Amino acid sequence: MKTAKSQKELARARALYTPDLFAVRAGQGCPAPNPIFILGMPRAGSTLVEQILASHPLVEGTMELPDIPALARRAGGKDDEGWADRIAALSSDALHALGEEYLERTRVQRREGRPFFIDKMPNNWVHVGLIHLILPNAKIIDARRHPLDCCFSNFKQHYARGQGFSYSLSDMGRYYADYVALMAHFDAVLPGRVHRVIHERLLDDPEGEVRALLSYLGLDFEPACLAFHENRRAVRTASSEQVRRPLNREGQDQWRPYECWLDPLRNALGPVLAAYPETP
Repeated sequence: MKTAKSQKELARARALYTPDLFAVRAGQGCPAPNPIFILGMPRAGSTLVEQILASHPLVEGTMELPDIPALARRAGGKDDEGWADRIAALSSDALHALGEEYLERTRVQRREGRPFFIDKMPNNWVHVGLIHLILPNAKIIDARRHPLDCCFSNFKQHYARGQGFSYSLSDMGRYYADYVALMAHFDAVLPGRVHRVIHERLLDDPEGEVRALLSYLGLDFEPACLAFHENRRAVRTASSEQVRRPLNREGQDQWRPYECWLDPLRNALGPVLAAYPETP
């Protein structure tokens, strides 16, 4: 999303996804409990969280699946102005059908027969409300990393396509701030629904954070999750090499040598930077 467009769309999302809407829709959607969504900013540690969970014998890692964005585009239509009204008007049957369709579309990615599977599409943070409506029992994990580390890592990463926000420091900062604001909205209207993994806390206390993550998922602790770097599963993201090594701090503070050029990023982040890891 371009930042001006994203801010307008996210304002509509906050207006749409209210406690009243979720109360009316309670009990609707597809009840399947097996999807695990890992989302957040790119370069925030989502691949690491996926690799940790995919080392559990009950969880299968897949890839960054395009299915939720595709279903969201279809359900909301092509008219940017009217998508919120169309989502709000979806019937109980339609919500259930969308959840079932998601499971069917992603079935081809599930090859190991494990009870749970991961959808690690970072940009699904914009679709948290729709995910909850169509898959109310799915788990949602928000992988979050320090704003300067995360945004600088995005700025220096050359993406094959998409991630248009990543080519400008000011756009990057506004996008990160928008992400934090929308996730704070869902924390307020769906308390406890999203489990947040703060990257720096994971580095400080790997076992404690992994235990908390598995507890959120209703899974027993598995030592293999702490030896995630020994998992030889295919990883198809820019972090593929990092997750082949034990936890380390090599990615921290890489922005510091360039600090004098980062004022546009700092200014765009605003109070989000000073408040991290809390929400301003």
